[in-house]
Amino acid sequence: MKIPKSLTLIQRFIKARLSQTQATRPALAASLVSIHRRCGQPGCHCAKGQGHPASYLTCKVQGKTKTVYVPQDLLEDVQSWIQEHKRLKTLLQEISQLTLARVQTHVRSQRRKAGRS
Repeated sequence: MKIPKSLTLIQRFIKARLSQTQATRPALAASLVSIHRRCGQPGCHCAKGQGHPASYLTCKVQGKTKTVYVPQDLLEDVQSWIQEHKRLKTLLQEISQLTLARVQTHVRSQRRKAGRS
């Protein structure tokens, strides 16, 4: 993201991004992993083939990695929740960069004003 030099543009960018931070659905900070598992029954097709598809979430809880099974009927919802978290995380990083630029621009503008009087 290119950060503008003008204080008013920076403020406008911050305001626009703040309005986008409203979550439209739940946000989930996790990674989704798809694997193929064998059920263990000797007569099942998975014993010789690729296995049954399964999805799991991995996330950190109190500093430890936890794994949670995701049912197939909930898979699309979970994917959209992860996407929402990524969108919000990106927006917050942009807001942080713009706010830092606003502080830096404020110092420059105050110095210019002091030099004019």
